[in-house]
Amino acid sequence: MQKAHGTGIVSFLPAGARVAAVHALCPAALALSACAPAATSPPAAAPPPAAQAEGPAQSSGQGAPAGLDIATARVVDLTHPITPGMPLYPGNKPFALETLSTVEKDAYYSNRFAMDEHAGTHVDAPAHFMAGAATVEQIAPEQLVGAAAVVDVTAKVAASPDYLVTVDDLRGWEARHAALGARHIVLIRTGWGARWSDPAKYRNQDAKGVMHFPGVSVEASRYLRERGVRCVGIDTLSTDPGPSETFEQHKAFLGAGGYHIENLANLEQLPETGAVVVVAPLPLARGSGAPARVLALVPASGGPAR
Repeated sequence: MQKAHGTGIVSFLPAGARVAAVHALCPAALALSACAPAATSPPAAAPPPAAQAEGPAQSSGQGAPAGLDIATARVVDLTHPITPGMPLYPGNKPFALETLSTVEKDAYYSNRFAMDEHAGTHVDAPAHFMAGAATVEQIAPEQLVGAAAVVDVTAKVAASPDYLVTVDDLRGWEARHAALGARHIVLIRTGWGARWSDPAKYRNQDAKGVMHFPGVSVEASRYLRERGVRCVGIDTLSTDPGPSETFEQHKAFLGAGGYHIENLANLEQLPETGAVVVVAPLPLARGSGAPARVLALVPASGGPAR
């Protein structure tokens, strides 16, 4: 694994912003430097653990966007607020909040909360579907920052709520931009996030209780892991489609060392390429996953950086 250096981020900042960035952006620089190209760095001597593996190097487009200026970038929050009424996968318990103290009575305000690991906007660790694999706190920080590759399938989902993202969908993105690779976090934009405020529409269960929402095919998941893509995120309850009972997509992607983000928000605000994604799950010891704050840094132009 490459060591992140505090000044690595300035490699994709305009020259005039570099000095200020070095002083103002740490520790953010440490995280974002994981996205920066490392053309002058030698290859790692040995492959990293499964949860940290980046896979084989691919062509251009893997690194941080060349024109992304952190000082002027637009920040998009890809996270839904955690509330008692948010949509849940069947069987999950609602978020609960207990007030422990108030400013009026105790001079300070504090709460205790309880929620499932896989509720709200959250990360699935490899251990979620593979015994002995990395748990959420073992995902390397460098893997939690990456160049966004937004794959838009909203039109196809509008025609079929059970739509599965295909290898052809991914190849279509590559044809427009560049090869997917180890620096990428692939975000699947289905449009389903618009249903978040209505849990019944978000789960979309039929008369037999079967849910219907889009997901990612096993073939597409294998395609991504073969290229070393670190993460797949989606704006639905699961990366597997709603009707799935065996979770084959989870087994394929998590079992090969990747991780997921589910229940993303505001993907319609991102360009297909050009943004950097920062994923911040709670580092729960032995966690199969955890709620996460997910942010995207988008070039000030609002479009892909060139």
